[in-house]
Amino acid sequence: MSVELHTLSNGFRIVTEHMPSLESASIGVWVMAGGRHERLEQNGIAHFLEHMAFKGTRTRSALDIAEAIEDVGGFINAYTSREMTAYYVRVLGQDVPLALDVISDILLNPVFDPAEIEIERGVILQEIGQSLDTPDDVVFDWLQEAAYRDQALGRSILGPAERVRGFNRENLIGFVKERYGPEQMILSAAGAVVHDEIVRMAENLFGGLATKGETLIDPANFTSGEVREVKDLEQAHFTLALEGPNYSNDDIYTAQIFASTFGGGMSSRLFQEVREKRGLCYSTFAQAGAFADSGMMTIYAGTSGEQLNELANLVIDEIKRASVDMSEPEVARARAQMKAGILMGLESPAARAERMARVISIWGRVPPLDEVVALIDAVDVQKVRDFAGGLTEAKMAMALYGPVGDAPDLASLQTRLVR
Repeated sequence: MSVELHTLSNGFRIVTEHMPSLESASIGVWVMAGGRHERLEQNGIAHFLEHMAFKGTRTRSALDIAEAIEDVGGFINAYTSREMTAYYVRVLGQDVPLALDVISDILLNPVFDPAEIEIERGVILQEIGQSLDTPDDVVFDWLQEAAYRDQALGRSILGPAERVRGFNRENLIGFVKERYGPEQMILSAAGAVVHDEIVRMAENLFGGLATKGETLIDPANFTSGEVREVKDLEQAHFTLALEGPNYSNDDIYTAQIFASTFGGGMSSRLFQEVREKRGLCYSTFAQAGAFADSGMMTIYAGTSGEQLNELANLVIDEIKRASVDMSEPEVARARAQMKAGILMGLESPAARAERMARVISIWGRVPPLDEVVALIDAVDVQKVRDFAGGLTEAKMAMALYGPVGDAPDLASLQTRLVR
């Protein structure tokens, strides 16, 4: 298997990986236009635009788009994140030209029919309502807001309902003109694909796009803050975020291995101490998330209001303890889990296509797997202990939801962490 990268004269990038013996292919376009690329008055429009992608073009109706892919047994979908919007298709290798034609059509020729906008507006408002009714969804939006207050990176991807109600056709067209330039697009394909054929088709479809130049975003600034809403729920939802490394920092591998040892599985410290030994919760985890210029270590647990104080303090104590007694077997297990997760995930052409698009957006190249494995293997016990020790000085944010009136405040947890 080999990765090949080509850039058109207008900056549009194409990356492919041929996977021998596969009959299927995953192909899509990842656009570096997500939630953090919106101005305040645009909050939610990147996600709205993603929804509208399948609602009709100059040559295809919404039904035509669905039938074109499903008639050949394929699958089409899209998603919006804080830094990207992706449009992707999974088809048999023989149908890759069709898939790419459909993707280019929805990206380059949307009609944004006002009637369809109204229909999809209702769908998105239902999605927002569902999210607000799901405590362990909404609490993470609040945590993001607390960590990146008054910044695009801290705002909800779905956007507030009042803004979604106001978006119109001109708003959608304007965002596309601002943010959907060829330099912001990466076509990524893996599986039963031939690089030269993909490049030829991409040149025909996307080569005529006019360059837009660099699109700037405000740099991220991790802020310490707290969001707390007391509500009569069965569980208290506790989330904590500590500032971490960004994607371009090699420390991201140390952060991810720490997260695995701390709260990444049944053998992790949080699971063992908080759930297995003390029975304080059913669900708890830690994860290391990263953006282009910032990152955050996120910790979650759901418990009763009466046990929340004990649980929150225990989380802080476990962070401090990790800086002292993190063991080689724990780190070795986390390294093995991380490498296995990467390798297992890459058995799927969809996972390979997504990985290539993401790393191209970060580094401008696709690092060989042996390079990534070497970086993971370079994380030793001392690095993990030092990382945990560094968290005692990191900026911290917290979000709480449910019977959380008696929970400790952020200042008290920060004091406990550095004591």
